[in-house]
Amino acid sequence: MCGVLGIIGTKDVIQDLYDGLTMLQHRGQDAAGIVTYDRQFHMKKANGMVRDVFHLQSLLRLRGHRGIGHVRYPTAGGSSEFEVQPFFVNAPLGIAMVHNGNLTNAPELSHQLLHTHFRHLNTTSDSEVLLNVFAIALEKQKPVEFLPEHVFRAMRSVFRKCKGSYSVVALIGHHGMVAFRDPHGIRPLQIGAREREGKMEYIVCSENTVMKPLGFRFLRDIQPGEVIFIDGNNFLHTKQCASGLLTPCVFEWVYLAAPDSLLDDVSVYKARVRMGEALALQIRRAKLKIDSIIPIPDSSRAAAAGLADKLGIRYREGFVKNRYIGRTFIMPSQRMRKQSIQFKLQTIDLEFLGNNVLIVDDSIVRGNTSTRIVEMARQAGAKKVYFASASPPITRPCPYGVDIPTYEELIASKQSIEEICKTIGADALFYVSIEDMVHAVQRGSTRVRRMCTGCFNGRYASQEVTEEMLHNLGLTRIGGTESVVQPVS
Repeated sequence: MCGVLGIIGTKDVIQDLYDGLTMLQHRGQDAAGIVTYDRQFHMKKANGMVRDVFHLQSLLRLRGHRGIGHVRYPTAGGSSEFEVQPFFVNAPLGIAMVHNGNLTNAPELSHQLLHTHFRHLNTTSDSEVLLNVFAIALEKQKPVEFLPEHVFRAMRSVFRKCKGSYSVVALIGHHGMVAFRDPHGIRPLQIGAREREGKMEYIVCSENTVMKPLGFRFLRDIQPGEVIFIDGNNFLHTKQCASGLLTPCVFEWVYLAAPDSLLDDVSVYKARVRMGEALALQIRRAKLKIDSIIPIPDSSRAAAAGLADKLGIRYREGFVKNRYIGRTFIMPSQRMRKQSIQFKLQTIDLEFLGNNVLIVDDSIVRGNTSTRIVEMARQAGAKKVYFASASPPITRPCPYGVDIPTYEELIASKQSIEEICKTIGADALFYVSIEDMVHAVQRGSTRVRRMCTGCFNGRYASQEVTEEMLHNLGLTRIGGTESVVQPVS
């Protein structure tokens, strides 16, 4: 999971890129980067939050009417500054690219690039692999006059070769900006527009939460296998270059996306409310005495509100979040997650003292946060501490860009619900069912007929995912050498 952004305008776009990346910061807090173009490419990228990477001096030199940006969340545990996006190649025409997702066949493609095409790879990133695959496909067009059709032909080759998840925005020298989404649409990508002085300007980004504050009108989601090309005169060209069935990652609605985003016509907030409502029946059957329902801020608030409404039990804020500590789930190491949990949340003791509380979180991944939260609730004086997850048990790795790549790290891969309840120290534990979670999303749109639920039940979006692949993915995380290229986008 990362955040990608591209803007092609009529004036310098650096301020919009900076502000847009700040609004996408929830998708990645490890690193940030921007490339702009005005007859030459200007780049600034480094490890750190957006506000730490870019300062006035760097913003002033990032000139140009078009640019792309990226906020990075590492999915292989690495956070080297060399892995920071955007990536750039000189030939053909000069291409800069940002990528959200993971290529599942990156080692194979890397080998081909090195030994067949003699391309040098400067990093272990699958995003650099994708950039080079695109560059080779575009170079083979050998256009006398560069036309949108050359991009579309190149992209047909990219879609044939690249497997896995990829939502991409790229700049092609002075020729324009291209954006595309993998044939399954696993990761989100959206397009918006605004008019300035009679000329259209366009934005492509991971989530439309960015668009309204920047003055753009949300147009639509980019379709699976669709290619968007905006030329140097700001004319929009689109073509369906690969066929595929929309199969978005359900975890986008569970946790990853901002609550005010609309992904594939489904409100993230409303989907989370419905996930909370789905918990009500099984909790009612348990016949527990619950004084209040308390969410873990921020992503579980909507689910907790939906659950409280259904049960007719009061909703209370019992935890205060330190907003200067990032999302612990997307921190690059287990040590950093555990350390940050200690400082991330503080209790409002009066909401716990002498009460039976039901704590709601969006998910339970490793169990670290849940265990600490239950401890905090008891220390604050709660009589009984019940726990509810607004998503099902996460039992399997994700090969598409969510940081759950090893079975060993997943508490639900080796323990039953009863054992997890005991491990985290709760008096009772509840999970939303897979069917209810999927239904909570699908109720929002008739377009989403199928979803990737691989991390819950092994039903992945693409057929190439095997147990051997998942095993090798885990080895890259813990320091194995089976894989040449590590997914870091």
